[in-house]
Amino acid sequence: MPADSTEHPNRSVAVAGAGDVAQFYIPAAASLQERRPRTLKHGDTFALFDHNGDAIGAPGSPEGLFHFDTRHLSFLRLTVEGQRPMLLSSTLRDDNAALTCDLTNPDLFDQEGGLWLEHDLIHLRRSRFLWNGACYERLSVRNFDDRPRRVCIDIAFDADFADLFEVRGTQRLRRGTLHAPQVENAAVTLSYTGLDQALRETRLSFDPVPQALSGSRASFTLLLKPSCMQLLRMEIRCKSVDREERESQSFLGALLQSRRELRRSSGRAASISTSNELFNEVARRSVSDLYMLLTNTVHGPYPYAGIPWFSTVFGRDALITALQTLWLDPEIARGVLQYLAAMQAESVDPGADAEPGKILHEMRHGEMARLGEVPFALYYGSVDATPLFVLLAGAYLRRTGDLDTIRGLWPRLRAALGWISDHGDRDGDLFVEYGRLSPEGLINQGWKDSRDSVFHEDGRLAAGPIALAEVQAYAYGAWQAAAQICAALDDSEGAARYAARAEVLRDAFDARFYDPALGTYVLALDGSKQPCRVRASNAGHTLYTGIALPERVPSVVAALMQSTSFCGWGIRTVAADAARFNPMSYHNGSVWPHDNALIAAGMARYGYHQEASRIFEGLFAASSYIDLRRLPELFCGFSRQRSQGPTFYPVACAPQAWAAAAPLLMLQACLGLDFDTQEPAITFENPSLPPFLDEVVFRNLGVGGGSADVAVRRSGERVVVDVLDRRGPVRVLTRN
Repeated sequence: MPADSTEHPNRSVAVAGAGDVAQFYIPAAASLQERRPRTLKHGDTFALFDHNGDAIGAPGSPEGLFHFDTRHLSFLRLTVEGQRPMLLSSTLRDDNAALTCDLTNPDLFDQEGGLWLEHDLIHLRRSRFLWNGACYERLSVRNFDDRPRRVCIDIAFDADFADLFEVRGTQRLRRGTLHAPQVENAAVTLSYTGLDQALRETRLSFDPVPQALSGSRASFTLLLKPSCMQLLRMEIRCKSVDREERESQSFLGALLQSRRELRRSSGRAASISTSNELFNEVARRSVSDLYMLLTNTVHGPYPYAGIPWFSTVFGRDALITALQTLWLDPEIARGVLQYLAAMQAESVDPGADAEPGKILHEMRHGEMARLGEVPFALYYGSVDATPLFVLLAGAYLRRTGDLDTIRGLWPRLRAALGWISDHGDRDGDLFVEYGRLSPEGLINQGWKDSRDSVFHEDGRLAAGPIALAEVQAYAYGAWQAAAQICAALDDSEGAARYAARAEVLRDAFDARFYDPALGTYVLALDGSKQPCRVRASNAGHTLYTGIALPERVPSVVAALMQSTSFCGWGIRTVAADAARFNPMSYHNGSVWPHDNALIAAGMARYGYHQEASRIFEGLFAASSYIDLRRLPELFCGFSRQRSQGPTFYPVACAPQAWAAAAPLLMLQACLGLDFDTQEPAITFENPSLPPFLDEVVFRNLGVGGGSADVAVRRSGERVVVDVLDRRGPVRVLTRN
């Protein structure tokens, strides 16, 4: 079968050639949208369950419990008298802290066909959460019949210990050894020794002791009086290679600790409430998803990219997420900068696409990564993470004034700047290009990293080294950030040098990338410096960093907002008249929330507030049709139809960090919200409100050691800013 028929291009796809089948891909055998799994995460553990709380799965399904890129539980099913209970409701807490599934018994018949228990008499409530490498569940079973009932509850389970890349579809010729289950009085241990000689274990503990327990099933017989309830508890603990094993805890003890940690983490952030209750739901889910995806590291909080396929460290994703949320919680940016600085490459390693000064792309912990079957144990194959690293550092300094952190990072930032000018600019033309260093690396190394995402107007794939439009925009932002950092460090010579480098790049970029016939910047330059004359969303990122010359902006904005690009839900990754346009593709016609948020912020930067509001409204409208009001990684780029929702992409990650943060950045952009650490002051420059909002109230907006609560309201044709409360020496300024 042709590669295009089965391939799901993604940030971990590597292919040997343009026509070869991908080595790493996500099969489309099972649609996540069809099952809409319930997702939990804590640290390096995540889980996907169906609405009943089971993990039954199907070919290509990622349901189960994962720990450090290994599936430690691949099957879980609860039955009542051998029958699957009926679903009443399935809800995640607003803060994503726990999953609750309410179930009831179906009609149950004896062997002669007689009805012995009518439906809806036995209520089952499954409460579940993750904490420190374990999944905790409490099952309450209550009898609402008017007479006693004897009910048999079975919990079946299994663990395949599949590497995440196996679950995604990679075929392995050899696997390690699955061991026989070890059955104790009230616990079962499932284990696997991988080809890396590492032992991985899953231990299931039950309370009370089951009436029967085997290596694949726990059975309980409950005698329930009328209106009485019994509780069953289960702990599923994962033990992985080279990881400190945490002690088992009680359900309530672990629950209290998990809630306390979540409150402490999310308590740093400013809060948002608006006049639109539906948008309040979107904002709450965005913030909850963001803090669920945060993982505490020794360097600080780090947002993992997304569930299920990308629940690990990604450089580009975290840097963009940190930029989107810098106004809300600067500590995220600090954690990302510190972590990536510690992981910065120091030497050339072709297998890892590493070069001195380069910033990490992806880190994996599973068996296949440890064995080198996939190159992502510590992988540096992204062209944009390094300039984004410097860009974020400058933005963090402007937001916080935290010069001590930036001074500590400065050697790493200089190394990153060295990579941009030396290894990044391969031919000395001022542009940053990419080309993989080994046949196993990613062919395309921008954020659109599908094998066919960079092409010419006739559909031919571009040959490298490739210089992407948005990467030059990030590099421009990095040189500007370096100049600002040098100025803060009293290095006037360095500040002047870096500022001059930014301006030279800006002029060169305009000369080579702007296409008057297209009315916008081209997608890229190929290895022969020939332009890829395609209208693509990449051009919108030039607005975000300011590399676009003011005289070019009207036509760039117009090209992005014309009907071939703006589908009503958002701006497509490529316009509908592009040769490789496909609204159902991963990168060639779909709509990505983070992409649109950066574009909208760029438009607002140049004063195009109405266009930014249209993008904001489109994504907000899309979220109103989506389960849990959760914006996914992407959705299909079909045109918006009246009274219909967007068309979903079958295997999009949800939650995804930079998608969750997209509404937060768009809100900031529309309001012109910024911070001045010198005053200190909270500023609103030319604030505007999208049509669906009449009022926004921020609480705990902090700068310079002070904070304020602020309301932004529509008043006729104007937008006014009111200070509700103030703590410490902070001013609130409106600049029109």
